Amino acid sequence: MRYSVGPAVLAAFLCCAAAPPPNSPAGRLDAAEAEYPPWQNGRNDDATQRGLAFTVPPMDDMADFHGSLDNPALVLYASGNYFFAMAGLVRAFEDANPAWRGRVFYETLPPGLLLKQLAAGGTVTSGNLTFTVKPDVMMAEQRASEEQVKTGLLSEPVVSFATNDLTIMVPAGNPARITGLADLGRPGLAAIMPNPAFEGVARQIRASLAKAGGEDLAKAVYETKVAAGTTILTRIHHRQTPLLLMQGLGQAGVTWRSEAIFQERQGNPIAHVDIPADQNTRAIYSAAPVSGAPHPDAAKAWLAFIQSDAAFAELAPFGFQRFAR
Repeated sequence: MRYSVGPAVLAAFLCCAAAPPPNSPAGRLDAAEAEYPPWQNGRNDDATQRGLAFTVPPMDDMADFHGSLDNPALVLYASGNYFFAMAGLVRAFEDANPAWRGRVFYETLPPGLLLKQLAAGGTVTSGNLTFTVKPDVMMAEQRASEEQVKTGLLSEPVVSFATNDLTIMVPAGNPARITGLADLGRPGLAAIMPNPAFEGVARQIRASLAKAGGEDLAKAVYETKVAAGTTILTRIHHRQTPLLLMQGLGQAGVTWRSEAIFQERQGNPIAHVDIPADQNTRAIYSAAPVSGAPHPDAAKAWLAFIQSDAAFAELAPFGFQRFAR
């Protein structure tokens, strides 16, 4: 699936020429670029007036920033665990609140990076672009949200709305014959793992590794193999895992089950291996208003919406479970 227009396709369009043959150098470049975000071919952009469409992966390509910075009415810092569902959530929210249509801006960086941006006053730099956008709502795992309420960074209420389980993502056909978490400790197996420096899921994955093979397995995957270069730590987020698997740089990686389902639904050559319940670790997703939010009324409306049937209808197709209150 193509996510954006690559330079070879752009050049072909400008010259009114046919697409290059698949096995030509230009064709192989197009195929390589097709693996890059932004996800869903721009459908995660909430802006109604987009102007010049200029996306050339991987050079000019900002996958974590969605919508227009011109006078947004609601700004969401949403941990990237459900980046693929955010477009549907925002559309459903706007259907219920048409006055805010096209005025929702959201980011899908990992929560650790979003907290750093928040600490910098909402300022972030990506490539040569620097901008400031202060959030109204922070969406993160329940425990993390509750911790930030205690610090005063977030305010009550913490609204929990969905749960998710871990899985092992593998290339289609599972060529490495992965059967469980213990296989990730194989010395020669290239594993793609979330970075514990800024991804909260790494803590949960490490706990699952310990359940499956004790502390020895957890250390093997997250220490010994990292030092040996056979565990690749993500540099942005675990949504890099399917990209690296499709590029042949890894053989398996732990992600949330919903991410694997999304990739499979997209038709990408990705599959997953279920982790037994006694070795799994469940996430509870939540949202909370940011203290001093610029748009408190919109924040309140989003918190009400995220608990609704309309919101869960956007999450259910990817295997999320509704949080039981």
